[in-house]
Amino acid sequence: MDINDVPQDNNPLLGGHRKGMYARDASGRMVLVPSSGWEVEEIVTTDAVEQLNEQAAAARSRVEAGLSAPLEYWMYARRMDLPLLAQSTGLWRWRVRRHLQPAHFSKLPTALLQRYADALGISLDALMKLP
Repeated sequence: MDINDVPQDNNPLLGGHRKGMYARDASGRMVLVPSSGWEVEEIVTTDAVEQLNEQAAAARSRVEAGLSAPLEYWMYARRMDLPLLAQSTGLWRWRVRRHLQPAHFSKLPTALLQRYADALGISLDALMKLP
């Protein structure tokens, strides 16, 4: 992409900030160019956030019904999925999936719960219940 082709669509998701994109200058070198966003990027990001909000709402219903642990709600509410939460905590995916079950979640040691809380950026008390 050339410098003149860098999108400047004033993406409202950036909140007035700019981000850097690489583009080719007149001499053919790659340089960092400020961009105010791209409409396509805004649409895709908005759709992804809406999907995560829907997953969080569904997880909340499952937690309230006793079918899932609060960890599942917090995972989606903090814009994560199972692979990302597993990677953030350094745990295997199958272990995280197992910890989403209320029976297993209730038996987790405090150190492991704290690990989840740290990865999600919430307190240990918040992790144990819904907001």
